[in-house]
Amino acid sequence: MSDSPYVLREKTVVFSRDVIGFCKVEQSTIITRPLIEQLLRSATSIGANYAEADNAASRSDFRNKIFIAKKEAAETKYWLGLLLDVTSNPNLCKKLLTDCHHLLMTLQKVTNTLRNRSQVTGNIP
Repeated sequence: MSDSPYVLREKTVVFSRDVIGFCKVEQSTIITRPLIEQLLRSATSIGANYAEADNAASRSDFRNKIFIAKKEAAETKYWLGLLLDVTSNPNLCKKLLTDCHHLLMTLQKVTNTLRNRSQVTGNIP
């Protein structure tokens, strides 16, 4: 399966839905509640920012939204890592961590390409 824009868009939607499903079944405690809330925000923001990048008004707008999506993926990975220590669903949490890592690496490839192109053309990344 390639990482075409359509495939990446679908992957971000599926990932958001999977995280929502995980958060629905995760037991809410004084410890997990704030972690789950942060996870929901950052995980769903990956796809939202990718969708904005996909409909960007300019190259600069595209670049900014892709970089934000990548940052949100890194944040999501952080929250999942913390939840792994306290979750009642460690297998699902590990799967989400793996999926998040793949999204992060894909977005990293996109940002690297953007940086390389800007260096070739002399534009500021």
